[in-house]
Amino acid sequence: MSVNAGALTPGGTGETIDGRKRAKIARLIADVRQERYRWSPVRRVQLPQKHGQLRPRGSTTWPDKLLQAVMRSIREAYYEPQCSNHAQGVRPKRGCHTALRAVVDGWTGTQWCIEGEIRGCCDAIDRTVLVQRLRERIHDHRFLALVRRLLQAGYLEGWQYGQTCSGTPQGAVLSPLLANGYLDQVDRCVEQRLRPRYHYGERRRRHRR
Repeated sequence: MSVNAGALTPGGTGETIDGRKRAKIARLIADVRQERYRWSPVRRVQLPQKHGQLRPRGSTTWPDKLLQAVMRSIREAYYEPQCSNHAQGVRPKRGCHTALRAVVDGWTGTQWCIEGEIRGCCDAIDRTVLVQRLRERIHDHRFLALVRRLLQAGYLEGWQYGQTCSGTPQGAVLSPLLANGYLDQVDRCVEQRLRPRYHYGERRRRHRR
């Protein structure tokens, strides 16, 4: 049994990563190096949820998965040292347990907090803003071109092609990291503007005797 069962999920071409050949990987490297690689549309299916609604789920072709995994490694190596230390979502060696540990260890005497939910985050991301954010820190035009083409690849549902005007590809390996980079501004706003404004009062509270 595969350690990562999702790696054997067929994408839009029906091909899986199982049994891949070195020659195919060599062609993939050559295509990327010569800037002729083109992403395949994400294969989308609708999965029923407990509340009766349908939730789209996407799967990509194995060359796309492989290339995105490499891009994620490169992006993480650069992004992680600059990311807010308080961000816990979809990061190496971080998650729900580290977030809870931060609450237990650091939230002493907490008097206020911000609670919220971003609905359909990855689907609603403004691609222009996303690419601009990436361009601020990444100066490799080939990497940025790969990201732009990935965002414009579209999807296949019922073997019918569809385009998306916003967001990152559903189920893409790189999507969570792109979302983190996009939302980093929110973390910075809370840390640098909201916390100093509301964490400390303008005058010392009178001591009750």
